[in-house]
Amino acid sequence: MEYIAHRDGKRVQTMKEHLIGTAELASRFAESFGKSDWGYCCGILHDIGKYSLAFQEKIKNNSDKRVDHSTAGAQVCFEKGGMYGFMSYCIAGHHSGLPDHGSSSDAENAPTLEGRKRKRLEDYSAFKGEIKIPEIRTLPFDPLKESDPDFSLSVFIRMLYSCLVDADFLDTESFMKNGQTLREAGEAISVLLERLKDYVADWLQNEDKDTVNGRRTEILRHCFDKGLRERGIFQLTVPTGGGKTIASLAFALQHAVENHMDRVIYVIPYTSIIEQNAEVFRRILGNQNVLENHYNVDHESSDELKPMQLAAENWDKPVVVTTNVQFFESLFANKSSRCRKLHNIANSVIIFDEAQMLPTDYMKPCIAMMEELVGNFRSSIVLCTATQPALTPFFQRKLPVTELCPRVEEQFCFFERVTFKNIGTVSEDELIEKLEQEEQALCIVNTKKRAQRIYQKMKGEGVFHLSTTMYPKHRRRILEKIRKLVKDGQKCILISTSLVEAGVDLDFRAVYRQLAGVDSMIQAAGRCNREGKRDVAESFAYIFQFEEKEYVPGQQLQIDVSKMLISGNEDISSLHGIEKYFEALYRFRGQSLDKKKILEEFKGKRYNFAKAAQEFKMIEENTWTVFVSREEEAEELLQQIKCQGYTKAGVRKAGQYCVQLYENDIQKLQGAGMLRPISEDIENFFELVDKEQYTEEIGLNLGIESGMAVIM
Repeated sequence: MEYIAHRDGKRVQTMKEHLIGTAELASRFAESFGKSDWGYCCGILHDIGKYSLAFQEKIKNNSDKRVDHSTAGAQVCFEKGGMYGFMSYCIAGHHSGLPDHGSSSDAENAPTLEGRKRKRLEDYSAFKGEIKIPEIRTLPFDPLKESDPDFSLSVFIRMLYSCLVDADFLDTESFMKNGQTLREAGEAISVLLERLKDYVADWLQNEDKDTVNGRRTEILRHCFDKGLRERGIFQLTVPTGGGKTIASLAFALQHAVENHMDRVIYVIPYTSIIEQNAEVFRRILGNQNVLENHYNVDHESSDELKPMQLAAENWDKPVVVTTNVQFFESLFANKSSRCRKLHNIANSVIIFDEAQMLPTDYMKPCIAMMEELVGNFRSSIVLCTATQPALTPFFQRKLPVTELCPRVEEQFCFFERVTFKNIGTVSEDELIEKLEQEEQALCIVNTKKRAQRIYQKMKGEGVFHLSTTMYPKHRRRILEKIRKLVKDGQKCILISTSLVEAGVDLDFRAVYRQLAGVDSMIQAAGRCNREGKRDVAESFAYIFQFEEKEYVPGQQLQIDVSKMLISGNEDISSLHGIEKYFEALYRFRGQSLDKKKILEEFKGKRYNFAKAAQEFKMIEENTWTVFVSREEEAEELLQQIKCQGYTKAGVRKAGQYCVQLYENDIQKLQGAGMLRPISEDIENFFELVDKEQYTEEIGLNLGIESGMAVIM
């Protein structure tokens, strides 16, 4: 009898062809971390449930009958026991997702591993006539070297799962498309290194360490040299203006070539920085070699972008630029669509740009995962920032951390651009009085409502407001206007929230920053005298507090720690001050550095992958979306969504015209009759009915009082 795995018209893929094809791919993927035998075994067993007569009848008759084919391989692994048992998670979940372990009382229809163990299946024993169960020759890792063997084993299972589901998808795709998949892996890392060296060749001739470019060259050259080191943990502590983007790329490519690594992955907190860096990398390395992967990127709008859309599924490109959210949520996910890419994180150089933005609520699980990538999956990590967080105490393996920047303290002195000045407590009116004496100044406050209120009090020629009460396209338009005024030396006073602190290239003569986390205040100061064209003694970053108390969600502890350091006369802009800030912040956070107790879900060989995935959400879904249709394209998109319902591409485009608000603001606007739901298909998605509530000056006005009503 011929056993069929897939059918496409008259063409068929036999079970043996699919199992061997998937096994060989999974074996190749797992070889990147030295476990090809595990990958092969997972691949060869994953679909043996399809040998049942019930499944063969289903596929030959093209029926919709549901036949469980993924539990069979898991049950075979249970029966063999020993290390094979670890693979049962992968095989059982290769369609539905990595399951929770469950308990011995779970019924056979439970979605847990224990439930699958008891499930009664159609007879699939015919697989024994075609398939031999391979031998596992290696341990998952050396248990004597692990401080938390349970967590290490859970990560190994994730990586194995990734190898399996990506191999299964690719083998099936290749058959269904008859080999015409349009996938393009990009050029070799060695080619990209030579391309970068050609790009910076003239820079490397500069030996003058008394100039900005000379210092940047020194840092760049040092990064090339350090790239020859063995895999490990590195940090690049470069002051603002020190050229860390190109320097980090130089280290990463040199290091990848030296250690035979597969790719470079940039993990960045802000999409604005991602877009800038990805553009730089594409210009140097070529469009086909750089995958920019985050929610705002549209790879689906044309056939030309199809290879990038496919690469986004499994990160099969030599350079990947992504967000903190995408990176870590994928590593703690349990669904196949999110996990396919994980095996391509192994054997990579991973750059954490703006490393101080690692999520404090999940600091311990994130660092545990980073250690696993270095310790067991042949990766190197680089913590790259001007404000280096004090992470060393959290690394359990006590691996050495190598600094890539030469003479760090001396570089910080050389690149010093501003003088910090604490002006203490002020009222809004006193702050406005100071701002009115400035010609070009940036003022950053901690809340959107405060930014709107201060702007409303002092608005006039050359005064601007910028915050997330404006939709992204509107913000970009305002930013372009501000950049031009600043460049031309004309009057420009900007009242903003923290959104301008990173990834926004502005250069003001003075910065006023409401007390915040030390890293935020230093980022803000980086918007003053950015090009170093003015004397440091005449370029001020003023730190202030308001008279009345103000609660800032998610930032209160950072503010309190900064206040403590400033009251103790600590120089918050110094390397010592930055280190003391992060040490104190993490000490006070204590247990909340694993807020959802993610690490506790992986204990005693009973792993709860589904629960951990549900809990690990770096952006809590506590905001609602308001669509503002005040532009022609926005109105067209709104009508399209209303008529066609939810589509991923439609909602992504709509994001350029959306404002995110917390529930209390939504309730006030709804109570005033200013919002209405757009579609039943999309939860928490509203359109702004009262267009006058949104203005070119401040965006969506949050000054609405509860109880107001609009008569339409």
